[in-house]
Amino acid sequence: MSFTLHPVNDVHRSDDGDLVGLAEIAELAGVSRTVVANWRARDPRFPRPMVELRAGPVFNRDVAARYLRRRNRHMAHVVSTINLKGGVGKTTTTVGLAEVLSADFGKKVLVIDLDPQTNATTVLIGEDRWRELNGAGHTLVSLFTDALRRDDEPARFDLNSTLQRKVSAVTDVQTVDLLPSSLDLIDVQDRLAGMPSGRFYSNNPTDLLRRAVRPLLDNYDYVLVDCPPNLGIVTLNGLRISDGYIIPTIPDVLSTYGIPQIQTRVRAFADSLGETIHELGIVITKFREASKVHHATLRRLVDDENLPPVFDTRIPEGNAIAASAEFSTTSTLRQKYSYQGGYEAFRELAKEFISQVEDIA
Repeated sequence: MSFTLHPVNDVHRSDDGDLVGLAEIAELAGVSRTVVANWRARDPRFPRPMVELRAGPVFNRDVAARYLRRRNRHMAHVVSTINLKGGVGKTTTTVGLAEVLSADFGKKVLVIDLDPQTNATTVLIGEDRWRELNGAGHTLVSLFTDALRRDDEPARFDLNSTLQRKVSAVTDVQTVDLLPSSLDLIDVQDRLAGMPSGRFYSNNPTDLLRRAVRPLLDNYDYVLVDCPPNLGIVTLNGLRISDGYIIPTIPDVLSTYGIPQIQTRVRAFADSLGETIHELGIVITKFREASKVHHATLRRLVDDENLPPVFDTRIPEGNAIAASAEFSTTSTLRQKYSYQGGYEAFRELAKEFISQVEDIA
């Protein structure tokens, strides 16, 4: 069901913001009160009431409005992973979360690889399969090049052929799907800024991904978008569909330098959409317990109130985690990420991640 949010005039103020009942939520959504009552009974993500009065439950208006926007967009939790510096464990974090969410928590996960380096793609399906798909035009680059084609040229992107189902070389991982990337995205990004505007300016270069994947999103519990190490149009396409983002980073000066720039850019983009893209947190990667620099940088990140929160879990530096970037068949995640703390770290990170995401739902 699709609906439009309507303004509600008759609301009460409190220290917690505007308060609304089921009737006001129905008016916000433009549906009947019966429909809202059904949502409340059947959808576990329906907001909890602030108080139950004799006249009925009372909800925070902002929380109710966020729920309605989310219901109108998609049912999956969509999170982007971003850092302006390469080599910080961004893709390792994305893939590790996807695999643990699938194997250990029973979640259905879609990985969208927007990074031209294609690391998430090759980790999940291997280089041979990626070359086949790339040669056939079944990667996300076709989605973006279609937006640049002339009117007399046929479209190449086919969502069903591009979607790779049940990926990962880990036998226990059975519910991760992938939309693969391509090296050719490097050349496409700069050209997107000059794409034809379309009739009535209907073509928006930051809205291409959302329009393409909208039919898929309700099939998943989580969608993880691996963004390129920049804040260009391709990254904005990932943010356009995201409820929030995480910033994987090595705790050193160079890797963390661009975090305020990411925050400023994402907020400005979200404001332009009239949406909120939540700062879920900073994920510490490649952490060296013996490093004074790592500990000092970690303290600085935690203490800086202007930065996103820092996840408690730290992904340690280790050979098994570094080797996880290779497409190599294993039976279990414990075998892939080693018995020396890697697997346990990703599992604890997934628990935190789920909690953070559910808090903004």
